[in-house]
Amino acid sequence: MLIERIYDEDLAQASYLIGCQAKGEALVVDARRDIAVYRDLAAKNGMKIVAVTETHIHADYLSGTRELAAATGAKTYVSGEGGPDWQYEFDGERLYDGDTITLGNISIQALHTPGHTPEHLSFLVTDGAFSYQPGYLLSGDFVFSGDLGRPDLLDEAAGGIDTRIEGAKQLFASLRNKFLALPDYVQIHPAHGAGSACGKALGAIPSSTVGYERLYAWWGPYLAAKDEQGFIAELLDGQPDAHAYFGRMKRENREGPAILGERAPLRELDPSNVAKDLAEDNLTFIDTRNHTDVHKGTVVRSLNVPAGKSVASYGAWVVNPETDTNPLVLLAADQEAAQEMWAHLVRVGIDNVAGYVTGTDGLPTFTPKLIQPADLAGFDAAMVLDVRNRTEHTAGHIPGSHQLSGGRAMWHLDELPAEGTILTYCQSGVRNSVTASALRRAGYDIAELDGSYAGWSDWKQGAGAVE
Repeated sequence: MLIERIYDEDLAQASYLIGCQAKGEALVVDARRDIAVYRDLAAKNGMKIVAVTETHIHADYLSGTRELAAATGAKTYVSGEGGPDWQYEFDGERLYDGDTITLGNISIQALHTPGHTPEHLSFLVTDGAFSYQPGYLLSGDFVFSGDLGRPDLLDEAAGGIDTRIEGAKQLFASLRNKFLALPDYVQIHPAHGAGSACGKALGAIPSSTVGYERLYAWWGPYLAAKDEQGFIAELLDGQPDAHAYFGRMKRENREGPAILGERAPLRELDPSNVAKDLAEDNLTFIDTRNHTDVHKGTVVRSLNVPAGKSVASYGAWVVNPETDTNPLVLLAADQEAAQEMWAHLVRVGIDNVAGYVTGTDGLPTFTPKLIQPADLAGFDAAMVLDVRNRTEHTAGHIPGSHQLSGGRAMWHLDELPAEGTILTYCQSGVRNSVTASALRRAGYDIAELDGSYAGWSDWKQGAGAVE
């Protein structure tokens, strides 16, 4: 048996390929939409992908289940659990608690483990060539290394009303009746790692065991004491802000994400044509440089989505394909870099990319307004906006600032003043630059605090030492 973990650092998301070498067949669980990695891995191991499935209706990325099935002819399986309000709206064989997918000697049994979502499945894997007992659990967003999938996302991002308490109760029951009923040696392979917003304290290690989590995870003592209320209170306390784009992911994943098929290579665009289209607002420019370079000058009305490990996350903060219909033009060093950016963007449903340019010469530019920490007290701002998470704001913030995380800002413009300058900051400047660019494009007068909160804190300490 082969189990391969495919990890996306951008979204802190793990998908898995389970393969039977003897039969040459493979199953993919929780695929993302840029599917070449799965096809290449299967081919490398002499396998054909014959089945695709997922643990639940995802909120943080757009599922590649339909994309991979269309490309390979694989059979699609999705959860049939959760009741009528949680049914997938596209074709696929429904899996219920106890149902099994078979690959040669390998059996993959569905376990209904509600809590994070009502329809959530985990997959218990048995390598029949080695043992008749299960050895592995693909736990999805049920159990992470050291943490659990949060049950409040349906309220926070998907339009649910007071679903968190019932979800927390379901999670308690799933742990008691399903997870802790497994042997301690069963290996746990979760769908997310550290950095994901699907929990509050996910570990960075890629796997765990039932026994280790039973003994050392924060929730263990609550289960041992049968303290459901204490468990619920601890589980819901201090969860990070949920990104607003999660609501769109939920809807599209339930309905069935659009199938892209083979994507043609992105072409390099003529800067003069790009300038014309920008002037007519027929394109949206994506500046992919880091914030320090952007602050030296960037394209007018551009969005800052820095290249690197968070392209999908930051892209979804500032581009909403349901309302932003302009094709995107990417600033990229070359075609390979542009293709890599695009691969990340399609993971969150940002598909409409027209091409790329390699520089800003010939394009209209401006220099963003920066305010130094020493000048903050004398600056007349209509609002000082903290775009960090609420937990960061609670731990320390600029006095008088209003907290609205970058992942929620464009969906909550009603919290912002219609007139006057808004001064924005984050921790180091990265998230601030992303959010500020989107607010600026939306017509707000934006100034950015140079160095953000870290710079202000350093200045404050230095000023205090001088005094």
